[in-house]
Amino acid sequence: MKEKILSANPYMPLWEHVPDGEPRVFEFNGEKRVYVYGSHDTLKTAYCGTDQVVWSAPVDDLTNWYCHGVCYTATDGSVLYAPDVVQKGDTFYLYAAEDCGSRIMVASSKNPAGPFENPVETKLGFDPGVLVDDDGRVYAFWGFCGAFCAELEDDMATIKEETFRANPIGHIPNPWQPENDGGEDLRDAFFEASSPRKVMGKYVYIYSKRYVTPVPELGVYEPCNGFLSYKYSDSPLDGYKEGGDISFNGGEIIPQTDGTGEMTFRWGNNHGSIIEIKGKWYIFYHRHTGTDEFSRQAMLEPVDVAMGKDGKIYIGNITYVNGEPVSSKPVEMTSQGAHINGLDAYKIISAGYCCHLTPLKQAYIKPVYEPIEGISSPVVNIQNGTTAGFRYLQFGSISPKTATITASTTAPFTVNLRLDSYKGRIIASFDITSDDTSFTAPLTTGVIGKHAVYFEFLTESDKSTAEFIDFTFDR
Repeated sequence: MKEKILSANPYMPLWEHVPDGEPRVFEFNGEKRVYVYGSHDTLKTAYCGTDQVVWSAPVDDLTNWYCHGVCYTATDGSVLYAPDVVQKGDTFYLYAAEDCGSRIMVASSKNPAGPFENPVETKLGFDPGVLVDDDGRVYAFWGFCGAFCAELEDDMATIKEETFRANPIGHIPNPWQPENDGGEDLRDAFFEASSPRKVMGKYVYIYSKRYVTPVPELGVYEPCNGFLSYKYSDSPLDGYKEGGDISFNGGEIIPQTDGTGEMTFRWGNNHGSIIEIKGKWYIFYHRHTGTDEFSRQAMLEPVDVAMGKDGKIYIGNITYVNGEPVSSKPVEMTSQGAHINGLDAYKIISAGYCCHLTPLKQAYIKPVYEPIEGISSPVVNIQNGTTAGFRYLQFGSISPKTATITASTTAPFTVNLRLDSYKGRIIASFDITSDDTSFTAPLTTGVIGKHAVYFEFLTESDKSTAEFIDFTFDR
């Protein structure tokens, strides 16, 4: 029996829904692992849930994730929003956002997986992010539609009032609180998701940006907070300079002839951060499944990090001229995640790993919640013209002879398998009907190496729909 691809992108099992993930590398009992702390989308009809879990992976293998179970529940059983965890000395501190982020508690543990106990209330606010500096001083950042920061006392809970700063970076014009406080910034507009990090000796403030003006090159024409962005400074609490965008969860961006772009995934809010793991940098963020923002999943992509001669920090997909960084843009959203050489085309690949799904607001990835090993998350509500794309697959040095898809339909569909682009050459075609669920077609050309693949669904019936479950290739 064929193996199923696991820990692609999203990197946790497809039944798990952990957004807002703050990645940390901690050493515990002699082993270095990457730990992820986030919300837990278990309510299904609203954001987050009433517990938080910890997942981790060895630094040598970011495709091997393990769930340590529940690490914290709120003191009053309320809904928990985005947390953060830092280490100082031999103690790990969880900043838990109880009561939908309106009450921030700090709890502690001697184990990075928890449980975190002895919670103490703080005066921090929404989406807390904490930085333990190289000299042991501790800085906290927080806020929603307005950023705040301060240094903490040694108890990891109390604000040093004389260090408090409001609006260390500009924020969006707040549609929920329209009064002007002088901190608005239409260019680099802070929305939420504070995450302070130290990069090449600089203080880097990572946050969720809400674009309130169009970004045509990325297909954004309405207010959009699907971005993770950053600014940088030589000091922790002020002096932040313009950085750029690291991640956008709107899927593959298709360039248009007029210089604009077209997104290919249902964007939604974004939250996460960067982390260096064995000399390589990654951005951890989340995507959206279903038809709302209540079933988010943890994603990661490799990123490039560099410093210019003028001290400017570049993070993302960096352009270099004569070896010097000159600009950066968001890294692409992929299906492969930490499988940086591409997903093994000869294993079974869930349709739920697609990173391109057009037209928008038509087909969608159906959330699954049953903790079943290898469960697939299907693409549903497929109609005439739907395309599901996967970036990238690895075919090796010997071409496959056939491709097989698992799908169900209410009427006949033709499915064209395209290579490298949603308009790329057709390398196989399937005729799928309601009489079966498994369909195999021969490849019309050889394929080796690493490629993107796209499944184009066509039907003559205006009312028929299909469900795409998984696919594989065979030599």
